[in-house]
Amino acid sequence: MSLRTFHIIFVIITTLLCIFVAVWAFVLAPPTLADSASKLGIAGIVGALIMPAYGVYFYNKIKKISL
Repeated sequence: MSLRTFHIIFVIITTLLCIFVAVWAFVLAPPTLADSASKLGIAGIVGALIMPAYGVYFYNKIKKISL
């Protein structure tokens, strides 16, 4: 498995995990954890936005190197 393939798979899995955490925090979390869950949900949303941006950045950079 090449470095490019590993990173693409890593970014996809991490993005899906961030989306799952955000959905859990805002939809499925018990009301007793409302404060902690909302902070975790915000972190999940931020991660779900940043990881694809990192994936595009990495993909463009690795194309120039052509490993």
